[in-house]
Amino acid sequence: MSNSEKKVTDMQGRYMQPVAEGRQRDDAGWQSCRIVLTTERLVLVADGKLTVPLAEIDEIGERYDVNQRAAGVASYLGLTVGDDVVLVSGADHDEFETDFYHACLNGEVLFVDHPAVEGGVVQGTDWTKARIRITDDDIRLALADGERVVIERDDIGEVEEDERQAAGEQRRVIEVEHSQGEISVETHITGGEYDLSVLWQVLEEGVERNRADLDLGPVEEQVVMALHSGVSPFEIPDFVDSEVEDIEAIYDRLIELDVIEVVRERTEVEMTARGRSVAGERMGEQ
Repeated sequence: MSNSEKKVTDMQGRYMQPVAEGRQRDDAGWQSCRIVLTTERLVLVADGKLTVPLAEIDEIGERYDVNQRAAGVASYLGLTVGDDVVLVSGADHDEFETDFYHACLNGEVLFVDHPAVEGGVVQGTDWTKARIRITDDDIRLALADGERVVIERDDIGEVEEDERQAAGEQRRVIEVEHSQGEISVETHITGGEYDLSVLWQVLEEGVERNRADLDLGPVEEQVVMALHSGVSPFEIPDFVDSEVEDIEAIYDRLIELDVIEVVRERTEVEMTARGRSVAGERMGEQ
C-alpha cells in the first residue's frame, strides 16, 4: 500500500463472479470473504485474493442475477471490470455501499449548476467546479465560489439524466431534485463518466428510500403539485378550489404517508365571553 493509499473499511461479506473473461458462469456461487476497501482498490480475500483497482471499474450498481443464488440476495453491489463481473455483498451492506461510494468519489472535482431550477423556474445559472464528498446522510458539494450545496440522501425526489452542452462540451448531465429550505430545487451535475456512474447509484439509492406507490386522489395530487411548485400551504384551499377543512384532512393524510412534514403549525383562535367583555370595555374607554 502506497503512502497516499488509505484503508476505508475492513469487514466480512461474500462475493460472486458471474462473468469471467467474458463468459457467463451459470453455476457461479457466493463465496465468503473478507472485504478490504482502500482509496485505490477493493480486495476480496477468501481461499485466494481478488483485487479490483477502483480506477479500472467500468460500471457500478447493475444487478446481474445470473442464477437463483444471485437473485436470492436482496442487496449487492455489481461491478463490471473489463470482461469480468463481480458481485459483492457486505455483512453490513448499507455501510459497505456508503464506504465504497466514499472511496470512489470523495475529493473528486465535478461541474455543478445550482440551483438550475428553483420552485419550477429555470434560473439560468452558470456551471462551476465543485468538490464532492459522500457521507452516510448526504452528498456535499463545495463550489468554487465558496457556496456549499448539501443534498440529503433521504430528501431526493427525482433523478434524471440528459445528454447536452454543459461546461463547454457535449456531456452527460445528472439532474437531481431535492429541497433547499422549504423550496424545491434542481441541482445539475456533470463530469467524468466514471464519477457520474458512481454518483448515479448514490442518487438512485436515495430515490429508492423515498419511492412509494401512493394511491392519491385527484385533489390530493393537485395539492402535492401545488406545494411542489411553491404555492403557500395557506393558499392551497383557494388554489385548488376546496374547503379549508378538506385541505386540512388531505394534509393529515399526506403527513401520514410521509409526503409532507409539519414545519410550523398555525393556531386558530376565537373570542371567549371574557374576551368579548374585555374588548367591549376597552372600546367604551376610547
